[in-house]
Amino acid sequence: MDLVESGSVGGFFALRTAAPPGGGAHLPLARLYAGETGPLTARVDRVAARLRAPERRVAASIAHLGLAARLWSTVLGPAALYGRFPALDPAGLYWDGALTSPDDLWWAGVDTRPATVEQLTETVVEAHLVPLAAAFRADGRISPGLLRGNAGSALAGALRELTRWSRARQRPEVAERAASLAGGLLGHPGLAGTVRGPALRRSSCCLYYRAPGGGLCGDCVFDHPPATGLETGPSAP
Repeated sequence: MDLVESGSVGGFFALRTAAPPGGGAHLPLARLYAGETGPLTARVDRVAARLRAPERRVAASIAHLGLAARLWSTVLGPAALYGRFPALDPAGLYWDGALTSPDDLWWAGVDTRPATVEQLTETVVEAHLVPLAAAFRADGRISPGLLRGNAGSALAGALRELTRWSRARQRPEVAERAASLAGGLLGHPGLAGTVRGPALRRSSCCLYYRAPGGGLCGDCVFDHPPATGLETGPSAP
């Protein structure tokens, strides 16, 4: 399994395969899931400052979407390419929210798992996305449905990138395997209904449009940015 080739799909697919260097701020995601949410709070703070977010939930949503996309990409890429993927145990997957890909995630493990819907569900949905959503909800008010939508959108985004990569390299079998796996994953109760149609357009909004100059994402549920009401009154509920 060549994670260098998998990383060539795009930055979100790259994964450092070693323990992080000493002296850094990386921590095992297991500690974040166990309640050590200071680094996550700091990450949301940074995103809020960068976006000039009018509400904390906007920054929390974008921070969550980014990490969910990293998790999906680092497993779906090798799963589609090689039929196996890294067993990203939360105790051996280190994250630093101050950094961007690939330096944000370091994997200190060596085990791999077969690329089945069941194994991917256990590794990503159950071991990461469920406790990650709980950590974000502990940080502040954010809809569980929005977080589910982010998880589905992140998976769909990884599929689009793999499809683009496979077409450019004339590797149709990679796109076919990725589509088959993603289709099965999107049937999971935690992801079902989060994206719709052949274009995998999401059925909820990540709130990016509420940031100044944010606009709409490519898979947004809206056709046009809705009025925010931020200029004339309190934030929408």
